[in-house]
Amino acid sequence: MAEGLEHGLRPRPSTSHKLAGSGLRPESVVKPLKAHPNRPSLMQAPVLVLNATFEPINVTAVRRALVLMLKGVAQAEETHPSNEVHSTSKALRVPSVIRLLSYRHIPQQSRALSRKNILLRDRNTCQFCGKPLPASELTLDHVVPRSRGGSSTWENLVACCYRCNNRKGDRTPEEAGFRLARRPRPFTLHTSRQLMRLIGHKDEKWRKYLFY
Repeated sequence: MAEGLEHGLRPRPSTSHKLAGSGLRPESVVKPLKAHPNRPSLMQAPVLVLNATFEPINVTAVRRALVLMLKGVAQAEETHPSNEVHSTSKALRVPSVIRLLSYRHIPQQSRALSRKNILLRDRNTCQFCGKPLPASELTLDHVVPRSRGGSSTWENLVACCYRCNNRKGDRTPEEAGFRLARRPRPFTLHTSRQLMRLIGHKDEKWRKYLFY
């Protein structure tokens, strides 16, 4: 799953973008697009990833989805018809849903603890003021500060905006007069499915793959 997915981003209509020349590695030809000051880049819009069996397994960003398609690892199942990216040899419609061409075994276990996964679990939303923000405007906060014995675990790390992080300082939420939006928990496959369904309500192309 990629960052910023929970905003239900809608690409701007009739947009055409240029990729760098062919002959380069897929990662190098997919370049970031200019973003509107108040809107994340189209390259960060969410894309549903299906296994070869059409089972939903992940959410990634348009940039990563295009790389997988250029490598021949995945193909687009649903696209945004009015949005394209171009290389010197072909034009690709921006995908909304992609499917892996080979089956991948997905272990039934929690995801790795990382900043990206914490932000994904918390839907890129500050867990104190409740404001959704781009990943670049969020940090991680230890609910119980490390100086007070707090550990870096799923249960003690939350997404937090810089303003709330500075206001909270070296205190617990109760001491700072803050209240957590929700109790932090490990990111499991169940959590992933919940997030997929949340976005599925906003992107009708996802629904037939999520609600069955």
